[in-house]
Amino acid sequence: MYKCGNIAIIGGGSWATAIAKIVLDHTQHIGWYMRRDDRIEDFQRMGHNPAYLTSVHFDVNKIFFSSDINKIVQNYDTLIFVTPSPYLKNHLKKLKTRLRDKFVITAIKGIVPDENLVCSEYFHQVYDVPYENLACIGGPSHAEEVALERLSYLTIGCMDKEKAQSFAQLISSDFIKTKTSTDVVGIEYSSVLKNVYAIAAGICSGLKYGDNFQSVLMSNAIQEMNRFLTAIYPLDRNINDSVYMGDLLVTGYSNFSRNRTFGTMIGKGYSVKSAQIEMEMIAEGFFGTKCMKEINRHWHVNMPILDAVYNILYERISPQIEIKLLTDSFR
Repeated sequence: MYKCGNIAIIGGGSWATAIAKIVLDHTQHIGWYMRRDDRIEDFQRMGHNPAYLTSVHFDVNKIFFSSDINKIVQNYDTLIFVTPSPYLKNHLKKLKTRLRDKFVITAIKGIVPDENLVCSEYFHQVYDVPYENLACIGGPSHAEEVALERLSYLTIGCMDKEKAQSFAQLISSDFIKTKTSTDVVGIEYSSVLKNVYAIAAGICSGLKYGDNFQSVLMSNAIQEMNRFLTAIYPLDRNINDSVYMGDLLVTGYSNFSRNRTFGTMIGKGYSVKSAQIEMEMIAEGFFGTKCMKEINRHWHVNMPILDAVYNILYERISPQIEIKLLTDSFR
């Protein structure tokens, strides 16, 4: 069985903190890269992340913190990247250490802007990491619920089934159930699209559309997701699996969903900028919407929900008008 070796977390947000918690439940030590030295100092002093999931306490003696990404990459075998997708390139620009021989796991639910690549494709094309050394973590999972040890189901995607199984077993517990998949690209794209659809759900909520319509929106969203995944990466996948449909539903309906919250604010009349400022957290779907629109210009998949969200966020078309046109297209 493949051994994951020493494990490090790259990123300091909510999901990074939740993943660090579940990894430390099964290992004696982790490395942890955070960009800001002041955050590291506060973390070490207080025993918890000073900015995210502050109720989760850590034994800081089991953590090697560093704001130098090269130190972390040099000394650890498995690297779990959990930065917001818009910032990934800037973090990696500082990297002078080779990634090719590392086991790179991405828990980033977004696309690398400007490159229009999901993270596994980006690591493969830019950093020459072989696909067998690339994995992803798929939901459905909110960081807040994982931190509270509420029952969650994660899918580990990797072309190397042995590596996927090794990491899946490592993080399994009474409250974390795991399974594996080889559909890395499909899982990553579905995690981007579900954020877009959660924004749509939030916009409709802000416009006072009820639960009856929300269910129709979600059923159309899963069909749209399936059309796109089938076009770009044909595979014998079951779109009803939890990593696809389950992740869509939890992101579209949950109060923990920052993408739904962002969409709700837009539906209530906030501008994009004012909604982003008030949230103080990144809604990945905002960036994902533009990237997916640009990607789909090549594939020409019928994606009316994506188009509607794009028109509202980037073309400044009235949510009332755009969603009315969308509802008329549903059956």
